[in-house]
Amino acid sequence: MKALVLAGGTGTRLRPITHTSAKQLLPVANKPVLFYGLEAIAAAGITDVGLVVGDTAEAIEAAVGDGSAFGIAATYIRQQQPLGLAHAVLVARDFLGDDDFVMYLGDNFIVGGITQLTEAFRTARPDAQIMLTQVADPREFGVAELNATGQVISLEEKPRQPKSDLALVGVYMFTPAIHEAVAQLTPSWRNELEITEAIGWLIDQGRTVRSTTITGYWKDTGSVADMLEVNRMVLETVEPRQDETAGPGCEIIGRVVIEAGAHVSGSRIVGPAIIGAGSKVTDSYIGPFTAIGQDCVLEDTEIQYSIVLRGASIQGVARIEASLIGHGAEVTPAPRMPKVHRLVLGDHSKVQISA
Repeated sequence: MKALVLAGGTGTRLRPITHTSAKQLLPVANKPVLFYGLEAIAAAGITDVGLVVGDTAEAIEAAVGDGSAFGIAATYIRQQQPLGLAHAVLVARDFLGDDDFVMYLGDNFIVGGITQLTEAFRTARPDAQIMLTQVADPREFGVAELNATGQVISLEEKPRQPKSDLALVGVYMFTPAIHEAVAQLTPSWRNELEITEAIGWLIDQGRTVRSTTITGYWKDTGSVADMLEVNRMVLETVEPRQDETAGPGCEIIGRVVIEAGAHVSGSRIVGPAIIGAGSKVTDSYIGPFTAIGQDCVLEDTEIQYSIVLRGASIQGVARIEASLIGHGAEVTPAPRMPKVHRLVLGDHSKVQISA
């Protein structure tokens, strides 16, 4: 069994961060989200992994290399344009051959991995196996409709009027039958080759399509809010570790990781939180669910429930919360200016202004 990992998306909902960074390499608890997926694939006993890459190919290849760090052998497959999940299967045809495979979206996060799911697929070997989960707004996802006995009867990508609240999780398992289905597709209204339509073709042809509704944690890390939520969840599981001893005047509370080469002094750190290697935290408050990347500088600052990427500097800022701070960003206080109000009001207006 092989794996096909999709790592070519542009991450429009994470702009401006993704103007300069691959969304799959944005860190969760100081580790790129893509790495969690590769580790889950390796843990499931799958070692032959193709990564579909696009404009950020160079960054993905630099981070993953030959895959040996994850216990896999990585093959890179170039997708010139992001034209849909089924298009990724199409461009990976030579790599996939006639093997069964799992398709894993590189910006997805699933607690507990995929080992049990792949074992069930290997045992039953349906033509397609999809994973579902209940979501609040299914219009943002591929949506499955089940009949009274739980069989999949239809699939639709990002429907305007969803037929259920069951969204497709970003993990699919296929036999080579999917290649025949993909070959029948034409671009959808989104100008993409939809994997939901390919699976629907299998259903229409009487092929076996099974679904599993997962109850564990799953998240598509495609937005800042989702990134922060996954970061929170992962930090909940960290074991406290201090590779460097906190300096004088520090108070360390709860599950806190201080990586080697980090310097913390005169600060209060309330976990779960992680301070990356080479970072310097001085006279600051680091609150729960905060991940400070490598080589950052935080001085006279308060921050919590946030992700700070490598090389960022935050100095003299009273309070930061629920934020994603990009690589090398600088955050400082605004110059002190007199408070003024400039108004152009129509006749008979009523205005309330705080003192």
